Amino acid sequence: MYGYISGIIKEIEPSYVIIDNHGIGYLIYVPNPYSFNLDKDYTIYTYANIREDEYTLYGFKTKEEKELFLKLISVKGLGPKMALPMLATGSIALIEEAIASENINYLKKFPKIGDKVARQVILDLKGKLNMVTTKEIKVSNQSNELTEALLGLGYKSIDIKKIIAKVDDSKPIEEQIKEALKLLLK
Repeated sequence: MYGYISGIIKEIEPSYVIIDNHGIGYLIYVPNPYSFNLDKDYTIYTYANIREDEYTLYGFKTKEEKELFLKLISVKGLGPKMALPMLATGSIALIEEAIASENINYLKKFPKIGDKVARQVILDLKGKLNMVTTKEIKVSNQSNELTEALLGLGYKSIDIKKIIAKVDDSKPIEEQIKEALKLLLK
């Protein structure tokens, strides 16, 4: 129904954002609302979940996130409310790698995902995902870990994005954090 909505983020809540598009505020459930900034322009790729008793919009920063979400909700027993937290806490590359390598324990770490659903995800999606290289997975994992640590220390995501490429990702995460903090303090 809606491919995407572009506009200015007017409100950020723990599970959703409200984006203003020409005077209409769309409430969109997103994986990580705090990755958005107030009063900034965004394009959010959307999925409309229409049911008898509800009409809900789910949104994503990238087309790749939306595609993975659509594949996840196609799995028997896995609805939008279970798939969204998977994208909030796991990177696309790591989720795809876990499915390809049949890593049930990785999938079970997500909220409401038990053994049965994890096995069903692997059964339904193995071989149907766009796999990325192992190097991309490693870089993505390290960048996400570093970003999460810096966000936890109270730094803004816009400042983190500016310095993250300058940090040597071959070092252990503790040294990466020290290096990032030095860059942020300059």
